[in-house]
Amino acid sequence: MGGRVMLPLLLCLSAAGPPLLVQGGDPYLFFTWNVTYGILINNQFPGPNINSTTNNNIVINVFNYLDEPFLLTWNGIQHRKNSWQDGVLGTNCPIPPKTNYTYRFQVKDQIGSYMYYPVTAMHKAVGGFGGLRINSRLLILVPCDDPADDYTILAGDWFSKGHIAIKKILDSGRNLGRCDGVHINGKVAKGDGKDEPLFTMEPGKTYKYRICNVGIKTTLNIQFQGHNMRLVEMEGSHTMQSMYDSLDVDVGQCYSVLMTANQEPMDYYVVASTRFTRQMVTATGIIRYTNGKGVASSKLPPPPTSWAWSLNQFHTFRWNLTTSAARPNPQGSNHYGSINITRTIKLINTAGKLNDKLRYAINGVSYVEPSTPLKLAEYYNVVDKVFKYDNIVDDPPAEISKITLDPIVLNLTYRDFIEIIFENHENAIQSWHLSGYSFFVVAPKKRKNYKLLDTVSRHTIQVFPQSWAAILLTFDNCGMWNIRSEIWDRHYVGQQLYVSVLSSASSLKDEYNMPDDSPLCGIVESMPKPQPCNV
Repeated sequence: MGGRVMLPLLLCLSAAGPPLLVQGGDPYLFFTWNVTYGILINNQFPGPNINSTTNNNIVINVFNYLDEPFLLTWNGIQHRKNSWQDGVLGTNCPIPPKTNYTYRFQVKDQIGSYMYYPVTAMHKAVGGFGGLRINSRLLILVPCDDPADDYTILAGDWFSKGHIAIKKILDSGRNLGRCDGVHINGKVAKGDGKDEPLFTMEPGKTYKYRICNVGIKTTLNIQFQGHNMRLVEMEGSHTMQSMYDSLDVDVGQCYSVLMTANQEPMDYYVVASTRFTRQMVTATGIIRYTNGKGVASSKLPPPPTSWAWSLNQFHTFRWNLTTSAARPNPQGSNHYGSINITRTIKLINTAGKLNDKLRYAINGVSYVEPSTPLKLAEYYNVVDKVFKYDNIVDDPPAEISKITLDPIVLNLTYRDFIEIIFENHENAIQSWHLSGYSFFVVAPKKRKNYKLLDTVSRHTIQVFPQSWAAILLTFDNCGMWNIRSEIWDRHYVGQQLYVSVLSSASSLKDEYNMPDDSPLCGIVESMPKPQPCNV
């Protein structure tokens, strides 16, 4: 199972897969992770924080000490030409128990705040997640001064049941229900004056906080007691730097803010509160001034209470058109608003019963995982034995009453500029992620009012109840890519699909070969490997 970590020179000479085209001059970061029940990585909860820089090559040898398969995905990492490393069940066989697998990927032309988490079973409900930051290269000017320190906040909902019990609930067709609590970096302050600080700040200095919602179904509002925050980055894009007293962060989303220690030196709370739930649940963590005297006030700032507040905040987010991201050219040099749309795909999320069990679906089809990963079926040319392309229509009827089970795969034309509309007829908020790409969120608004200049490029978007959201992007990254609900019980019970983007050229310029050490499963396990592309 796990591939050997080879020297960069040998990687460049390999004729099989992603390492072939990795630039030898870009630094390598090596990690060894042991996954044990908890779900812990190297006995840590949350898992280790990956601190990288644009174009770094990341090599992570994951040892699975569980009694069940395990797989990690790197949420928001684009894996250019390399969906083999995306770590989802449509591209990768899971790591069998008591074995290991080595991920090798490059954070090519990206900056920003991201996370990783498990996609197998319901492991994500109890752990296995962590932060992944990509710093800008020194030659790239960033639109703010370097902070005194760089902190990561991983906040999420929490369920008292273990991941096995949660899986049984969903497998039996029942609803998971509301969360039992909220955590901040795996902890909740007791408020007795004895809490150790999560973070420390020196008076007068400015700090960066990378905030990610690592939960499985609940939107969180994040506040810093007595302090305002300046939004500077969102899922790999520099934003216009507006000030906020709190931020709604939906599941799967990450924001970066700057906060200045300009208040009376003492302890303060960072506060995470549930949104859009019948009963609000709150968690706190301590932020301590280094020379502070006094405990944090027990009077917590109240969170917002309406859907409208969150929607209005969403409309304040704007792309910084003049600054650079990972490359020297300004972000605004991508004139997405002037590109002709070649295809429109509408995706309607639905919930219903099938054989008396709750299923979640897209356009009336509830996704089921085949035993053979979709990408392997394509690579081995056995698609007809595993799935069918385009088994949902682009323009479904408004009323969908029937749910069927099937793997969902859309066949997209390489480099087409496509509009995807997420339509939500339900009374609960949705959160959608597209792997392998970032996209421009041009709605929720009427089409004639699309934001075609400075909407933020990102990878995860919320869709409000009884509403819809539209995104635009060019599908220029070959591979098999996952469009999934970040509401993890919905994802587990069918609310996801894949898009296949293939180049007619069959060239390494467009897509890498399958790595030599990729584990095999399903019907391809005993088949001879296809001849790799070498042009």
